[in-house]
Amino acid sequence: MHTVLAGFSLSLSLIVAIGAQNAFILKQGLQRQHVLWICLICAFSDAILISIGVFGLSLVIKVLPSIEWIMRYIGCLFLFCYGARSFWQSYLGTSVLSTNGDSQQSLKTTILICLALTWLNPHVYLDTVLLMGSIANQYSGKQGYFALGAISASFCFFFALGYGARLLKPLFAKPISWRILDFLIGVVMWLIAFSLIYKY
Repeated sequence: MHTVLAGFSLSLSLIVAIGAQNAFILKQGLQRQHVLWICLICAFSDAILISIGVFGLSLVIKVLPSIEWIMRYIGCLFLFCYGARSFWQSYLGTSVLSTNGDSQQSLKTTILICLALTWLNPHVYLDTVLLMGSIANQYSGKQGYFALGAISASFCFFFALGYGARLLKPLFAKPISWRILDFLIGVVMWLIAFSLIYKY
């Protein structure tokens, strides 16, 4: 259960940050357009990428053991920069989301946009494949449980965001809400970065 929760919390902290994909889901949810389809696409895409990261990277480490040390420090640096960016956004208060003005778009167009935002985003490979894989390797013999927790977090988050979006509209109409969210994301990222190199 500890390993499942570790995977769940890491996955959730990585995907909760407002980005192009999440902004698209939130916007579609607020407008109630093709919500089921985009939630399924995002969740299953995450499941595929997490599985590649957790199980594929562990196979690479068996062949090249030194890659674990390299990935650990690359992951730490990435998380530190990611956290610093979140703190800076919190300080500036620049995170905003516009959800008004779009007309109804076709299911095909919605799916294509969702796929592009998911698979053409370079950060998804850093976060979900490389970072998730390097951290999962710390749970030797329990990577499957880690992956289960991470995948569960993705499904919970995307469906909660898509179908709960209209409930969040009053909250995120206030700039202070975005600043608090960015600050908390920064704290989580730095804590994870510290845990990556703590044993060293």
